[in-house]
Amino acid sequence: MALKQKSGETAGEAKKRRLVGFAKTDEGVEANKCIKIFLVSSKDEVGAKDGFCIDPMDLNQFFGEDGKIYGYKDLMINIWLSSVSFYAYADISYASAVDGGKGITDLKLALQDIFGEALLEKIDFLQTFSTESHCIRSTISAGTVLRCYSFNENAESSDNLSDGSFIEVVRMELCSLPVGLLYSRLVPLTFLLIDGSSPIDVTDSKWDIYFAVKKIQSQTGDYDLRLLGFATVYRFYHHPESTRLRLSQILVLPPYQGKGHGRRLLETVNSVAIAENVYDLTVEEPSEYLQYLRSCFDTLRLLDFEPIKPAINSVASSLRTDSVSKKSCKSLAGPPTHAIEIVRQKLKINKIQFLRCWDILIYLNLDSKDRKIMENFKASISTRLQSDIFDKDTKSKGKHLIEVPNDYDHDMTFVVYCSQSGEESDCLDGRLDGAQVDQEQQLNQLVDKQLEDIVEIAEKVSSLRSS
Repeated sequence: MALKQKSGETAGEAKKRRLVGFAKTDEGVEANKCIKIFLVSSKDEVGAKDGFCIDPMDLNQFFGEDGKIYGYKDLMINIWLSSVSFYAYADISYASAVDGGKGITDLKLALQDIFGEALLEKIDFLQTFSTESHCIRSTISAGTVLRCYSFNENAESSDNLSDGSFIEVVRMELCSLPVGLLYSRLVPLTFLLIDGSSPIDVTDSKWDIYFAVKKIQSQTGDYDLRLLGFATVYRFYHHPESTRLRLSQILVLPPYQGKGHGRRLLETVNSVAIAENVYDLTVEEPSEYLQYLRSCFDTLRLLDFEPIKPAINSVASSLRTDSVSKKSCKSLAGPPTHAIEIVRQKLKINKIQFLRCWDILIYLNLDSKDRKIMENFKASISTRLQSDIFDKDTKSKGKHLIEVPNDYDHDMTFVVYCSQSGEESDCLDGRLDGAQVDQEQQLNQLVDKQLEDIVEIAEKVSSLRSS
């Protein structure tokens, strides 16, 4: 099939025109799709693709706004992270590197942003399995052992304690130079496995770190330590003469997760809070799973705490009646003030956390199969949530915050509107009336979600008490 030339166009011009084209735009590749991270305990495991592969939160966040790597064809990055020294090595392979219009990503720089000085060349990395083989023991041996326990793992686990080992929880000051250096190599794991994690100032003397380590006894009588997990805790001043502990990070290494080590770390930190008689213990932006674990642990403690049992029994008894009025629902919606205070004083559980556990304690004292009782229980939760959300508006005394657009940053601009005599204007009334149905639907969804969480934790707590 011949192609016709345009009128007045020479053969040479037509040939040139056919040679002109557009290069394919480089669409890049997501970091999540081309990077694998393996946790290894010996140099023989380096290079093996069947080792323990870490599932990070999101690798894309380390590679620009769109999370993509540009300029490489058939890119594959395998990162080997030593569970002995926590140094790392990155094996990078690709077919070709060409600027397709969006530059060529500097992979070394990007990986150093994650792993810092812990990222080594291959020969140096392999040497760490001998030169740094006892780095955990040499660093942690100077710490204070707060807890020691044996741990029998299930038969399916290859990591059992038949080798005469046991678990210790050791506390150390993070500002100590050897500890700070070890923590700096653990920071990449917090980036990879804790959502929203950020490094902490290791020179601040108010930071403590709790290590969970497996102490392995050898036939010669010597021992070594294997790091299972850690938690970082900060000491805040609390007026007038007290201290408040805040749990900042808690991480159990992936091979050892789901075996109770995180709970042991949490128990140890709580024990320190009680022993040192701090004001209370808080947790900085806990993940959903950490909040679940924390609520299970605190509910177990509260179930055996005698001073609050009369208050629990009183509320549970009222909810068992045939009908509960809206007024009585409000009085049943939360624990009495004296219970909140004594729980803080004796167990170091802060008010917000106690309110979470309170609903679980009440649920455990009710017949979950009785429809009427559960309706009363749900009504009490709904009343409290409604009060928490909507009563804040009445406390503002007619003040309303309204966002105002501008040429710079819409999210940073607002005005405060205050109606006369605390009353809302007609236009504001209309807007709130239109949103009332949506508010009720959102409230119902919130109540249903909270009930699901309560039931899930209550069932777990019941199984732990019976085991």
